[in-house]
Parts: sequence; structure tokens; C-alpha cells
Amino acid sequence: MPFVEVNWFEGRSDEQKAEIAKRIEVALVEVAGVAPDHCWVKFSDSKKTDFIIGGPRTKSGARGATHQS
Repeated sequence: MPFVEVNWFEGRSDEQKAEIAKRIEVALVEVAGVAPDHCWVKFSDSKKTDFIIGGPRTKSGARGATHQS
């Protein structure tokens, strides 16, 4: 049973999530031969400030910067 987790920024509608999940399911069925009722898709919505992206060290010595786009 495939379990697909999508981690992304918050703000997508339930309709968008349903469409993404359906497309992932179709790919698993067509390519991997998985039964549709065995496809699990979990969405983890996070605030942009919850992500740290690697890069140059800040003045405090911490590596990375909060993603702001």
C-alpha cells in the first residue's frame, strides 16, 4: 500500500488537494499497478516561517534563512 506525503506551504483549498490526490492515485494505478483503494495521500500544510532553507550563515552563526517567498 503506497503512502504518499505532500509537504508544502499552507493555503491550498480542499478542492486543490483532492485534485492533486486524484492525480497521484492515477499515476500509482497506471504505473505501479496499485489498486485505487490502496493509495493513501497525506497533506502536511506548514507556514512559510516553519521552513529553513540552507545558505550562508547569519550574523548569529545559524545556517540558513527563513523562506520568505
